[in-house]
Amino acid sequence: MTVIVTDTGFAADDWTGGFDGSNVLELASDANLNDVPLDGVELVRVEFPSFADGRGFTLARQLRLRGYEGRLRAFGHVIADQYAMARRSGFDEVELSDELAARQPEDQWLARANWQDHSYQARLRGSTAAR
Repeated sequence: MTVIVTDTGFAADDWTGGFDGSNVLELASDANLNDVPLDGVELVRVEFPSFADGRGFTLARQLRLRGYEGRLRAFGHVIADQYAMARRSGFDEVELSDELAARQPEDQWLARANWQDHSYQARLRGSTAAR
């Protein structure tokens, strides 16, 4: 089983479309987006093979800049400390294994749920609100 993390906390996965159809795209962290067709894709899952591998954040940003407006999900080894970066780079949600969710409970993710206030730019400006 998996746990989905959003700005409101932990939830069950509500994706009912399956993961093997043409409307779902799963990307490895080293994917080349030049070779990726996005027509008809409703869900993109970007793999994080390690919490130290940040290439998935770049992929998310590139997908959004290319105009992808569908559901964008990080999965794999994403930790609570990375949630704000995941949201700022374009992810809608994070998919966790039950094991990882048990090691990093919901309160740790909720502490970062107001991701717009957790920006170094806002801190440099002396404000808690990102502009």
